Amino acid sequence: MAGKIDAKNLVDIKKEMMTCTMCGFCKSVCPAFEDIGWDPGVARGRVILSYGLMQGEIPADESVVEALYQCTTCKDCERRCPSKVKVVDVVERARRDIVASGTMLPSHRKVVDNILKYGNPYAEKRSVPEVFGETPRQAKLGYFVGCTSAYRNPSAAKATISIMKKLGEDYTLLDESCCGSVMERVGWNEEDVVAQMRKNVDAIAAQGVEEVIFSCAGCYRMFKEEYPKHVDVPFKVRHVSEYLASKDLKPSRLEKKLTYHDPCHLGRHSKVYKAPREVLAKIPGAEFKEMPRNSETSRCCGGGGGVRSAFPDLSGQIAGKRVDEAKFADVLVTTCPFCVSNLKLGKESSKAKVEIVDLVELIEPLL
Repeated sequence: MAGKIDAKNLVDIKKEMMTCTMCGFCKSVCPAFEDIGWDPGVARGRVILSYGLMQGEIPADESVVEALYQCTTCKDCERRCPSKVKVVDVVERARRDIVASGTMLPSHRKVVDNILKYGNPYAEKRSVPEVFGETPRQAKLGYFVGCTSAYRNPSAAKATISIMKKLGEDYTLLDESCCGSVMERVGWNEEDVVAQMRKNVDAIAAQGVEEVIFSCAGCYRMFKEEYPKHVDVPFKVRHVSEYLASKDLKPSRLEKKLTYHDPCHLGRHSKVYKAPREVLAKIPGAEFKEMPRNSETSRCCGGGGGVRSAFPDLSGQIAGKRVDEAKFADVLVTTCPFCVSNLKLGKESSKAKVEIVDLVELIEPLL
């Protein structure tokens, strides 16, 4: 592990770190802190560590790196923070400085190497359209599947494609590459992340696409919130839940109790809360009930920020507690392939018998 580092990214937000009053309000909402149990595992502790790195007062040793990479970047601490400290920005800048110093967790190094070589984190050689037997073409509506939906959770992608066909859409799959979210979350250099952005935007624009829909909350957040900071995005972006909410759907009856988990990247990061619930409200016979923590206060599934790949046990523990909150329901619905897979992992340690599905998987057979 590295010693003292050149924290050039953290220097730019010195004032942000100094704004933290160490009040500890973040302790009440941090999903990782529940299991870690001491201050380096919560927002105020990570801010102190980041400030120490910037000042050259502490080295980027194993304990510091571990603490800064156990953050799921769920942003709930920012919601709770009375001083409005941009904690996720602090953490991600600290990660960029750590990586720039030559230190990187092995699991994250493998993921980034795969993206740079294959265009996806899973070292898959097939393009996304090839996975589904389609060829990219000219169309007004494009579907950005995302790496996880394409290569690890294809049922959601297949459901989305089927829905578009049932609705008679003139759509196309895209000549897509990794959106860059994973690279940015784990602290990889901005130059390579922006290169991914340009590659995707240029490929999509070349297909004449006017609107792109996403079934992955992480990909959607990148295109909506991060891409415009670096590149021109000449098309409209919508999450598939927003797309479905705008349609006059006539689903068949479903006599089940439903609840909904807000993905952090779709909810707190992108402020999309109403659309998924509006879609669920279209299902006749279904009884919908919120979990105690929902919408802005929704609990993280534990799968984001590179935590699942680097700290799978912690990620699973967080997921298990979230699934426990849904034990009153027959079906726990969410709108992100990462959340689906991580919540299913958490179900293994949970007492809940609830079925876990993506919104599109629930809706598709009802249309």
